[in-house]
Amino acid sequence: MAVLTWGAAAFDAALGAGRGSWRAAAVAPFREGARLVVQQRRRTDRADVLLTRAGVVVLPLAALLAAVVLPVGGAPVLDLGAGVVWFNAMEVCVWGALWLVGWGVNAVWPLVGGYRFLAQGLAYELPHMFVLITAGVGAGSLRFADVVAAQRGLWFVVWMPVAFVVYLVSAVAMAFWGPMCQPVGRDVCGGVPGELGGPDRLVFLAGRYALLVVAAAGAVPLFLGGAAGPVLPGWAWGLLKTVAVLAVLVLVRHRVPVVRMDRFVQFAWVVLIPVTLVQLLVVAMVVLP
Repeated sequence: MAVLTWGAAAFDAALGAGRGSWRAAAVAPFREGARLVVQQRRRTDRADVLLTRAGVVVLPLAALLAAVVLPVGGAPVLDLGAGVVWFNAMEVCVWGALWLVGWGVNAVWPLVGGYRFLAQGLAYELPHMFVLITAGVGAGSLRFADVVAAQRGLWFVVWMPVAFVVYLVSAVAMAFWGPMCQPVGRDVCGGVPGELGGPDRLVFLAGRYALLVVAAAGAVPLFLGGAAGPVLPGWAWGLLKTVAVLAVLVLVRHRVPVVRMDRFVQFAWVVLIPVTLVQLLVVAMVVLP
């Protein structure tokens, strides 16, 4: 997970710097990390340090706890019968993390960023939940290993394409990434982490990339057949699929413009929720007796 987090940050730096800068991009995350480690923490007037630090720590912790139920290379670290529910619950913890940081620093623009993420969460979370339910209905189980086993004949991405696309959209929104980056937008001076500095900012940024990695890894057992594939061992296929989805998510940031939050909320409620419900209905009609 740490290697993939570094890879996502390096690929993002390479795309942002332009052609011919891959070697510099590879060390850019380490250089930025070293700079933030020695940087002095920022202090705002009457900030709630406990809430702020709690929010900063919860972000990477939620990503790590969501990853323990993913069978990317075969068996997960924690094989829960309701692993899909656990995965979604840890993602919801991100809401609390960003709100604690936005509120705790006692500054205007981080609070605006926190409210923006709440609005974004209200827009993407219901389609995201319906997508996870769709995969669970298709497998007849909320256990990730059972979801993977149900795809031995046909990957879910083939006959659940709408659910897969909506999952990627919600993954971008969950990691407040690319077109869904308004909670950390420049128009509000950096939003939620705008007043963070030093190690606090480093942990926050690392948590954001880790969250993106976990979102990409979640697509593998849910829609891409898990570790299934010819010739190569299972762990290699799981890693390759995760890297492929992660590369697409990172690339989106540099190819798709930022979406206004009010328009995304309208799009989610008018388009995403109905199409995911239709996809769920189709899957239920196919698999249920």
